Amino acid sequence: MERKVIGIILLVCLVMNGVFASVIDIKGRVLYAEKREAVELANVVLQTPDSVFISGTATNRTGDFTFDKIASGDYRLVISSIGYKTQYIDIKGYGKNLQLDEILLEDDMVMLDGVTVTASATTSHSDRKIVFPSESQVRASTNGVDLLQQLMLPKIQVNPLFGEVKLPGGGEIQYRINGVKTEIQDIIALKPSDIIRVEYHDNPGLRYGNAEVVLDYIVRRPETGGSFGLNLNDAPATEWGNNYVNGKINHKKSEFSVNYGISHRNFYNMWRDNEETFTFSDGSVLQRKEIGEPSHLEMRWQHLNGTYSYQDEKRIWSATLRYYTNNMPHMDYRGTLYNVADISDAVYMLDKSSSKMHRPALDLYYQQNLKKDQTLVFNLVGTYNYTDETRFYRESLNDKILTDVNNLVTGKKYSLIGEAIYEKKIGANRISGGMKHTQSFSDNEYKNGHYYTTEMNQAQTSLYGEFKGKVKKLDYTLGIGISRSYLGREGDEGYEDYTFNPRLILHYSLPGNSFIRLRGDINNSSPSLSNLSAVEQTVDSLQIQRGNPDLKPYLQYRTELTYELRKGIFSGDLQGTYEHHPKAIMDEKYIDGDKIVQTWDNQKDWQRLSTRMTLRVGPVKEIVTLSVTGGINHYISNGNTYKHVYTNRFTDIQLNAVYKNFHTGFGLNTNWNWFYGETLSGGENMHYLTAGYKRGNLSLAAGMFNPFVDNYEQKSENRSQYASYKKSNYIKESSRMIILQLTYNVSFGRTFKAGQKRLNNADDDSGVMSTGK
Repeated sequence: MERKVIGIILLVCLVMNGVFASVIDIKGRVLYAEKREAVELANVVLQTPDSVFISGTATNRTGDFTFDKIASGDYRLVISSIGYKTQYIDIKGYGKNLQLDEILLEDDMVMLDGVTVTASATTSHSDRKIVFPSESQVRASTNGVDLLQQLMLPKIQVNPLFGEVKLPGGGEIQYRINGVKTEIQDIIALKPSDIIRVEYHDNPGLRYGNAEVVLDYIVRRPETGGSFGLNLNDAPATEWGNNYVNGKINHKKSEFSVNYGISHRNFYNMWRDNEETFTFSDGSVLQRKEIGEPSHLEMRWQHLNGTYSYQDEKRIWSATLRYYTNNMPHMDYRGTLYNVADISDAVYMLDKSSSKMHRPALDLYYQQNLKKDQTLVFNLVGTYNYTDETRFYRESLNDKILTDVNNLVTGKKYSLIGEAIYEKKIGANRISGGMKHTQSFSDNEYKNGHYYTTEMNQAQTSLYGEFKGKVKKLDYTLGIGISRSYLGREGDEGYEDYTFNPRLILHYSLPGNSFIRLRGDINNSSPSLSNLSAVEQTVDSLQIQRGNPDLKPYLQYRTELTYELRKGIFSGDLQGTYEHHPKAIMDEKYIDGDKIVQTWDNQKDWQRLSTRMTLRVGPVKEIVTLSVTGGINHYISNGNTYKHVYTNRFTDIQLNAVYKNFHTGFGLNTNWNWFYGETLSGGENMHYLTAGYKRGNLSLAAGMFNPFVDNYEQKSENRSQYASYKKSNYIKESSRMIILQLTYNVSFGRTFKAGQKRLNNADDDSGVMSTGK
């Protein structure tokens, strides 16, 4: 049935896309007038003489751009780029292909941006896609996350109801605004009409660390006046909400901005079912099953960001104060725990956890634009992480306590991150290099019948150099990084480790609007402070958790091959990935006396083979867009005492429709499961429906999460030979949950294109080891 529906939609799209007019190609090259050097990533917009948008693109490394299969007629080209004066070129009466003379851009300290894009356009480069949102996509969006849902970029999954963006498998997403690393709350605060384009780095370079994807929003910056935004998302029948407010004031070269958000969850129908199998040293086996009862989940989190920035034609500097707090007073599980072999052998189980976290941070940034296309960037971030976690576990029979566990963990972590980057453009090529140093100190207390303290000093220093060049149709990137990792513990010498991190990207343009790309890299992964703690905590009556201070860093090898084809409103890509982690830090269990110990160790290796295909059609008549993704993951996990193989299939479907001021959408994700060590972490199996109306500054929308199921379920599994489990977690309130959304954005003042802040850093690792089942 699903194949028939997709086939019908594709057929309708073909019929609607019929074009009968004669077509031409328009080509040109954009150069910096003073030096006759190529201007890369200049915005090129094709309009009718009365400024109705036809298409948009960006120049490549050599300054070239192309508009394919444009209906013959009269047009106007608008060419703009940060730091240059905008060029306008009128094209009249051409009925055949047109090769324009060189288009020369002159310096401009402050450049007005008066171009509105009304049809989406995408250009592909070796490390990124440049995406220009269409007028209808902007009209259907209320913030930067909503706009991502309309753009339907490959690989990422967007949940517009929750304001979430994820990568299948949980990879890192970096968010940036005009080159600045920021947080998703700042993306939610963006007004769609201020977004010029989105630079989607699906193949990021070394300067982005271990990020799998970088989303950089290029936006307009008001010179005077300011803006105010309100984004409310609440479920009227359930205690669920995500609510945000933001404001910005601009005065000449200064900008002040504030962004605040508060979210809450309060569910009383959460439970888990769990089946465990224990094998003891004498060969005996115990199977026990947990049948859960409705329990309580409550959490609240808030963020507050305040920023002051100053910008002129040569420099940018800014100071940002961030504060994030998370309070989870209840994550309670209760139920009956019984012996499968003898159901009369049953006890009552109670497993309650709570936590608090506070994280203030100060971010200082400076950028200096030098002569001859050179840039220097400096960034310094100081962060304090405070955590307080408790866990209470009890097994009882007829009010008699059989097992009583009470764990309390308090953690304090101080970190300082400093980074410096140098970039220079050499013709159509680019060279960059940088250094980054992270220094952190942690002081943790563990109380669980015993009292432990851990003091750790961790440092990591990395240097990198990268060169991007082009030979005919081949774009290439060569990068080399060197890292030093150090860990010192109280009463221990710790360790020191050096690694070499090369990266190679080859991007070859094929006939038509298609390409093939090969990426290979080696990254370093260090053990977390929590796993390194030589601390023992009780899990339940049979199990304990123990850190491993002998863990060592390991290397991650990755190779990725991508083919992409675009033909009119149709596009598709096929991607294959192979990952290999020798000596990977993975979980394991072993028997120690009468207890089974959960811990981590450097295991033999871990491998993943993955293939993914995406087919996309639209926007059809600027109304309907459909994206369908399917793929397979195959995992091979080789431990020191185990070997596991697992295969997972997944699907992602997104369908959007926009008509005038109305918009609607449907999304479906099946489980992308992750298998590492001996543990299977189940992905979300979810779907949603949305519909809304937007007029002027006000947007009203409603949606339903999981409308076609009566419960929300997430599965996990462990395949240890000593203590395996199969667990399902449920939240009844998360099925058929109706969410109402209200967004109000208002702004005043004129705009101009700002310089781009290039980097930012953050430390959100608390360094605390927590326990739980």
